[in-house]
Amino acid sequence: MIQGQDCSFDSSGNDPGRPHGDVYDWFQRGSRLLKEGSPAAAAALLERAAEAEPESRSIREALARAQFNSRQYARAVDSFRLIVAANPTEDYAYFGLGLSLWRTGDMEAAQEPLAIAVAMRPDQRHYVSALNSVRATLRARRAS
Repeated sequence: MIQGQDCSFDSSGNDPGRPHGDVYDWFQRGSRLLKEGSPAAAAALLERAAEAEPESRSIREALARAQFNSRQYARAVDSFRLIVAANPTEDYAYFGLGLSLWRTGDMEAAQEPLAIAVAMRPDQRHYVSALNSVRATLRARRAS
């Protein structure tokens, strides 16, 4: 058995990369790792959970957040897009998608999901702030 940051893996020969426990355990441990500031470890565990339960919105959201927080922005884009495709009413997924696109440097693409998030939840100041920042950057780029 190999022990990692609260993330033990089975090395019995069946599947050496398979974490101990069931999908719910993986989700719980991954969420805890994310909360405790270990997003890369959380992402690794949550990826396994998402493979096992691809339709779980909770797992997908936790995975996307872990990917974003561990600077895996392109992967976070993919994960947030899956959430948006499955449930187009998820304002947080649009926000996360916009931020992830922003971090990849695709300001043009970031603008639309951020605008959708703001339209859905205009009371969320961080949504509005992110959209305003992207738009200001785009205006500055066009002016120069």
